[in-house]
Amino acid sequence: MTHSHKPQHDPGTHPDKLSRFESAQKVTWISVGVNIMLTVLQITVGLFGRSQALVADGLHSLSDLLCDFLVLFANRHGARDADEEHPYGHARIETATTLALGLILLGVGGALFWGAVERLQNPAALQKVHVATLWIAILTLACKEGLFRYMLHVARKLRSQMLEANAWHARSDAASSLIVVAGIGGNLLGFTSLDILAAVLVAVMIARMGWKQAAQATSELIDTSLDKNEVEAIRDTLLATPGVLGVHELRTRRMGDRALVDAHVLVNPRISVSEGHYIAESARGYVLKQHHALDVMVHIDPEDDSSSKPNQHLPNRETLIAYLKQRLGSALPEPEKTVLHYLNGKAEAEIFLADNISQAQIAALETAVKNLLLENGFFSAIHLHRQYAP
Repeated sequence: MTHSHKPQHDPGTHPDKLSRFESAQKVTWISVGVNIMLTVLQITVGLFGRSQALVADGLHSLSDLLCDFLVLFANRHGARDADEEHPYGHARIETATTLALGLILLGVGGALFWGAVERLQNPAALQKVHVATLWIAILTLACKEGLFRYMLHVARKLRSQMLEANAWHARSDAASSLIVVAGIGGNLLGFTSLDILAAVLVAVMIARMGWKQAAQATSELIDTSLDKNEVEAIRDTLLATPGVLGVHELRTRRMGDRALVDAHVLVNPRISVSEGHYIAESARGYVLKQHHALDVMVHIDPEDDSSSKPNQHLPNRETLIAYLKQRLGSALPEPEKTVLHYLNGKAEAEIFLADNISQAQIAALETAVKNLLLENGFFSAIHLHRQYAP
């Protein structure tokens, strides 16, 4: 018995999603504006001022521009509601974009590192830079740090992994700009190789951040489980649901900034299907309310079948009912209903008899049932119930 909450297939955009989308668009466009300004200043002044470190940082800002446009694309498409082809929504677009951001950073970092190392090995490339490059580097540092703090605040408010990745991207820019300031300053003081060394360090930082973001996104794309503490918190919520006796096969994964949860819960094996459904719905509701989950699937188990499936060899209902009628023969009157329980590798039957059955018929049926159970066949127990009219 499995119960799952399914995202709505509404072609429109929910008000909360609209607000989230607009906020993400705003912060990303601010980042675009800042990076356009810095890219032009850094590359232009870096080339004329002969600063390899500032040019490298300018190319870094240029990669930020590309990343910002990827974020704008993913934010627009990732905010769409679930549809027939994407029943869990489009949040994985953000994850794929985070992976793209990481790969871009890895590529930019590797290219800058290779170019800076080649220049460092060429003494003719070591020359004094213009003082204007220092002022541009300081301006870049201030802008990048301010942009990081603003973007991180918005990302955590919206619980957006993609925006947070872009925010930390801005922080890596600020850190690299600090190194550029130090390298240019050292160069102006007479240590000409420091500008190239700063370019090497900037490249390493960019590549490292790219690796981190790519690894995080890949982890989500291959359905890595949530953090151990988060999983245990979800388990505790399920166990606290009235009627749940145990939890096994609890599996989690992430979809964007939300969780997907699958769980098997153990309940009393003799309750009705409707009560089992009620318990499953309650458990699902508690997890959705107390945890940041997109979808929760609860499977009801009458016994712990996590290590084995002890009842799979048993016949289906029609075969067991036919077996009862055959073995009990004329001793079995037409029952009002028969309830079957599949437990511990055996079947149990509850036979509800009509209220007009005689004591002699009941006695004959009890004798036939005892003989049947002695055969050690499919049934471990057969319970007879007499129906009484109200």
